[in-house]
Amino acid sequence: METQELHRGRLIDHIHLVVKDFPASRTFYEAVLGVLGIPVGGRADDYIWADELFISTADSEAAQGRLTGRHHLAFQARDRAIVDAFYKAALAAGGTDNGAPGERAYHPGYYGAFVLDPDGNNIEAVFHGPAKKSAPSVVVTF
Repeated sequence: METQELHRGRLIDHIHLVVKDFPASRTFYEAVLGVLGIPVGGRADDYIWADELFISTADSEAAQGRLTGRHHLAFQARDRAIVDAFYKAALAAGGTDNGAPGERAYHPGYYGAFVLDPDGNNIEAVFHGPAKKSAPSVVVTF
């Protein structure tokens, strides 16, 4: 599993989910990533990857024979319509409802949807609201 580009300075370098039902997970993730506009970077019989998300079977060379357990992953969406589309695509691709699209009290403008993937991971799409314009920078010289 190779990536095509090295990114430095990120909080998370990559995430690897090792799943028990790879065909179901591949269908689920290809559907939701497609709606989010995230291309699948590579695929084989035992893995797929997109950006820095890797999903594989336990038999895949990188998995070391163990499932990863349950996680919460949140994908950023461009707008509310993409969150809604993510939710519909996830359910159609074998996901289970874990919170329909809507505003959440996390902060003003937080609009998210939650689904469980075929392995029970809590997968979210979130739109944080329109970007706020910041004040222009001021440079003071003496």
